[in-house]
Amino acid sequence: MASFVYEGLLLFGVLMLSGWMYGSMTQQRHALQGRTGLQGVVFAVLGLYFVWFWSHGGQTLAQKTWRLRVTAADGRPPGAPRAALRYLLSWLWFLPSLAAIHLAGLSSATAIGSTVLAGILAYAASSRLLPGRQFLHDVLSGTRIVDVPAVVRR
Repeated sequence: MASFVYEGLLLFGVLMLSGWMYGSMTQQRHALQGRTGLQGVVFAVLGLYFVWFWSHGGQTLAQKTWRLRVTAADGRPPGAPRAALRYLLSWLWFLPSLAAIHLAGLSSATAIGSTVLAGILAYAASSRLLPGRQFLHDVLSGTRIVDVPAVVRR
């Protein structure tokens, strides 16, 4: 979970830059103008970030810090198609709570934030029920997260 939070912090800068570029290129003057396009750009930028890092070494910047690596069943970094599948399936962290927000018609920031947080915690807890204590998106995509041993320098 610490890597998850740290990843969000690092991605804040990436998404701010891509949002600024999108707004500049589309002459966006209001946050709700072009919202769907911006959401598509953010989805694509996040996908490129994760698929690139997972398929080229198996680690994002945050995962390097926390010494975690995404691997395929054979222990090597997943190829781009498997990394893309993992990225798409990793939205399971958020989709159930976002669907609940939409269906319940929630609009207050507190209710939305609480629902998303509860969904994230429930998804994280569900890993205790799956084989090898993996996350559902790892089981479905044929990947796993492994610890990377610390390098001892002499």
